[in-house]
Amino acid sequence: MDILWQYQFRIILLGDSTVGKSSLLKRFTDGIYSDVADPTVGVDFYARSLDIEPGVKIKLQLWDTAGQERFRSITTSYYRNSVGGLLVFDLTNRKTFEHVREWHKEVSEHILPHHMVYILIGHKSDLDKDRKVSRDEAEQLAAELGIRYVETSAKCNSNVDRAFELLTKDIYELMKMGEIVTRDGWDGVKSGLTAKVLYPAEDEEVLAAATAEKGCHC
Repeated sequence: MDILWQYQFRIILLGDSTVGKSSLLKRFTDGIYSDVADPTVGVDFYARSLDIEPGVKIKLQLWDTAGQERFRSITTSYYRNSVGGLLVFDLTNRKTFEHVREWHKEVSEHILPHHMVYILIGHKSDLDKDRKVSRDEAEQLAAELGIRYVETSAKCNSNVDRAFELLTKDIYELMKMGEIVTRDGWDGVKSGLTAKVLYPAEDEEVLAAATAEKGCHC
């Protein structure tokens, strides 16, 4: 029997071929790492659930996209139905970093008038001696794009869970603020059978006060 979840978020991994998107997903979902990985052809699918707060379980539907240009027509069809995106580059390959803006621009244009919540991932942090991108310039790019930045290593299992958890929490907080809502015909966010009613922060205070007034007055 499937574990009940309150919401399902569809998240897509973006970036050039060989940056390690598949390795990140396999580490996050299966807890495994392999030095040998076959290139992704088109799109691969993974899944894992996270407990974001007490009583709130989020099912993540994770899509691994091929970085090669010849598969772009296949992968672009998945952009619009995703609520979150990990922009991944290889810390040891400067060209993959320089292409991040192109990935961000392409995806953002495809999903208009809607928006996607991003996080920038500098992968292969275990190869520090081969680093070609400094933390400062990566953080500067993230600041310009208005997104978070995290350095990860699937090989050493460094910050992998944290990266997915941060993105999931950011999406959930935007839902609580009413900036992201479920929509018919859109698979980015789906409500489960036990969906929690979300109230904006101001409404939560009013609701708490009203609940207190209904308490015992003996």
